[in-house]
Amino acid sequence: MTTTTVARQFNGPDSSGNGGYVAGLVSRPVVDHGATVVTSTLRVPPPLDVPLDLAFDGNRAALSDGATVVAEAVAGAFDVDPAPFVGEVLARKGSEAYEGRVEHPFPHCFTCGTARTPGDGLLVFSGPVDDPDFPDTVAATWTPHPAFADAEGRLGPEVTWAAIDCPGGWAAHIDQTPMVLGRMTGHILSPVLAGHDYLSVGTLRGVDGRKHRTGTALYGVDGTLVARAEQTWIAIDITDFR
Repeated sequence: MTTTTVARQFNGPDSSGNGGYVAGLVSRPVVDHGATVVTSTLRVPPPLDVPLDLAFDGNRAALSDGATVVAEAVAGAFDVDPAPFVGEVLARKGSEAYEGRVEHPFPHCFTCGTARTPGDGLLVFSGPVDDPDFPDTVAATWTPHPAFADAEGRLGPEVTWAAIDCPGGWAAHIDQTPMVLGRMTGHILSPVLAGHDYLSVGTLRGVDGRKHRTGTALYGVDGTLVARAEQTWIAIDITDFR
C-alpha cells in the first residue's frame, strides 16, 4: 500500500478530482502487474489535497479515503473500435467550435476548462467536427505543455488518462446535460510527448437514462493511435458539485 494525493490542480468539478486523472492514478498498480487495458470505476467524488491509500490485492487496485473506496481498477478489454481518426483539418475546426467557450459546467476543469492557462491545465478543447461521416463526434488539435512531462518529455499516465477523458463528455453534450465520469476503460499504446502535435477525438456511443456511453482516442497527426478509452458518464444535479 502507498499513500498518494490528488492535488487541487487536478480537479474536474471545483471541489473534486478530475475523473480521467483519478482513473489513471488507480490504474497504475494494475498496469504494473501486467495489464495493458484497465477499467477504472469512480465510486465517490475524489477528494482533493487529502492523503489517500492506493492498494493492490492481486487483481484489483483500490484508492481509498479511510474506509471509503474512492475508485477501483481491474484489467479490462474493449469490444468496439476506437473513436475515429478525423484528420487534422476537421480537428482544427472542432477546436474552433469548442462549445465550452460559450457554456461550461466546470470552467476550471484540469482537462478542458477555459479558465485554465497553459502549463496549468491541459486545454483540450474538443468541439463538433460537423461532418456527416463522423456523427456525434468532437475533436481538437492538442500539443501537450512541457510542464506536464518528465525529464524525457513523457506525460505521466494520469495526465494521459485526463487528456482522453473530457472529449467524451463533450461528445455527450456536457454543456447541455452536466455529467461526471463514472467508469473509464483506458489503454495507452505509446508515450504521449510534450511539444508533439496530437488529435483528440470523442464520440457518443449511446444514452440510457442518466448514463451516457462515449469513446475517446488520441492520435498522432499521421493517424497513429496513441491512447484510447471507453467511458460511462453519469448525468448529475450540478448544484451537488459546486
